[in-house]
Amino acid sequence: MHPVQVIAVTSGKGGVGKTNVSVNLSLALSELGRRVILLDADLGLSSIDTSLGLTPQLTLADVIEGRCDLPDVLIQGPGGIRIVPAAFGSQDMTHLTPAQHAGLIQAFSDVSKNLDVLVIDTAAGISDLVVSFVSAAQEVLVVVCNEPTSIANAYALIRLLNFDHRISRFRVLANMVENQQEGRSLFAQLMKITDRFLDVALQYVGSIPYDECVRKALRKQRALYEAYPYSKSALAFKTIAQKVDRWPLPTNPRGHLEFFVERLVRQTNGDRMGCPPESVLRSKAAKDYANPAPDDETFSNWAPGKR
Repeated sequence: MHPVQVIAVTSGKGGVGKTNVSVNLSLALSELGRRVILLDADLGLSSIDTSLGLTPQLTLADVIEGRCDLPDVLIQGPGGIRIVPAAFGSQDMTHLTPAQHAGLIQAFSDVSKNLDVLVIDTAAGISDLVVSFVSAAQEVLVVVCNEPTSIANAYALIRLLNFDHRISRFRVLANMVENQQEGRSLFAQLMKITDRFLDVALQYVGSIPYDECVRKALRKQRALYEAYPYSKSALAFKTIAQKVDRWPLPTNPRGHLEFFVERLVRQTNGDRMGCPPESVLRSKAAKDYANPAPDDETFSNWAPGKR
């Protein structure tokens, strides 16, 4: 067994381009020679299938039910990546039997021999399943864009993961920005809030510029990185992938893919029982925004619901 880098791409809300980031980061990492599997963890929308024009016959649900093996589910995607389609009809994985639990771990163990990076495209928001996937991953990449709700909801997600799951390190990517300065400014806004209220470390990964080629690629149901390889966004993904490729690999057994699956199953089978609903969690995070320091105009401007 060898270590596998598990990266959860997430955000506190929809509409920030999270799936676009997941897909094109995967392709850029593959171009660097990494063997990449992209796991569609948006069990409700199956965004990756739609954006790439895929029609999977089997999903992760079939593996869990024992109808097939994980290699049977894998779809060959663009740029050499492999894709695990979302499990339609399985909004959670909270009812796994011990045999299914063991089978799922074995399934991922079988593919880990030919895998370097597992990229997880989570659903939007801070639902139980999103938190389960994110808290089980080794790396958490939070995607934000230039909207007050994006920053506020990213903070709510980070707050929840820090308070409930003791995750203290987060990577941040600014998406759809006008220029690099705007990306750095967004990161500074988020870090200013987390520094005031949380004990976490944020690392800025970089930014992806707003690019009409993204829309064009979506209309073609193709990955931007493949359809427009010389676009400004594709070149930015290339730069981001080079940074991600330098992230250190875990050196202990917990870096093995089986441990990720074990943590994921443990999370979805009860570790979050009794956790407040998403609306309550957002409300708690919003209180941090509602009580800025008197001389801190930044907090006032970014407070959700402020007028």
